[in-house]
Amino acid sequence: MSGIMTWSLMPPSLPVIALGAYLLGSIPFGLLLTALAGQGDIRRIGSGNIGATNVLRTGRKGLAAATLLLDALKGLLAVLLAEALSPHETALCLSVAGCAAVVGHCFPVWLRFRGGKGVATGIGVFWGMCWPVGLLCTLLWLAGVRLSRISSVGALLAFLAAPFLMVAFSLTPIMSARPIAAAFITLLILLRHYGNITRLCSGTEPRVGQR
Repeated sequence: MSGIMTWSLMPPSLPVIALGAYLLGSIPFGLLLTALAGQGDIRRIGSGNIGATNVLRTGRKGLAAATLLLDALKGLLAVLLAEALSPHETALCLSVAGCAAVVGHCFPVWLRFRGGKGVATGIGVFWGMCWPVGLLCTLLWLAGVRLSRISSVGALLAFLAAPFLMVAFSLTPIMSARPIAAAFITLLILLRHYGNITRLCSGTEPRVGQR
C-alpha cells in the first residue's frame, strides 16, 4: 500500500517474504569471505563484528570492500524480491522485507543470533525502498566517515536522518509503511551501536583502519 498501513489486510505472502528476507539478510558475508581468504574467524579479530569495518582491521581492503558491497546488496535484493512477489501490497511488503533483512544481519540464526550492526544492509534496504533516500544516506555516511575518520559517526548520521528523508522523498504520511520501517531500522541500528555511542562520548572510539 502507498497510504496508511492496514495491518488487518496483510497479504498471504507476507510471512514467506519476511522469512525469506530474514534468511537472506542472515548470510554472514564478512565471516565467509575472511575464512575463504585464509584470515581465520573474523569474530576473533578487532571488535569481533562480522561487518566491513572489522574486516578492514585484517588489513585486507579488498575483503572489506567486498563485505560492504555484499551486505548492502542483500538488503537491496530482499526489497526487490519482495516487490516482485507482492505487486498489489508493495509498500507494506517492501517495508517488512527490509526490516527482516536487517534483523537477519544483526541476529543471524547460523551464528547463535550474534551478527553485525546492520549499517550496510540497512542502507541497501533504503536503496530498494526509495533510491533517493538510499543515495542521501550513503552520502551522509561517507561524509561522516571522511570528516571524522570514525565509521560509527557516519552510520549514526545517516540513520538518524533516514526516517525524515523517507517521509520527504517517498511522498507518504509519517505513519505509513516506509517511514515506520525506516524508524524501526534506525532504532535497531542505534541499539546495536550502544557501545560505539558510549565510546564516542568518552573519546575512545577507534578510527577507521585502527587495529
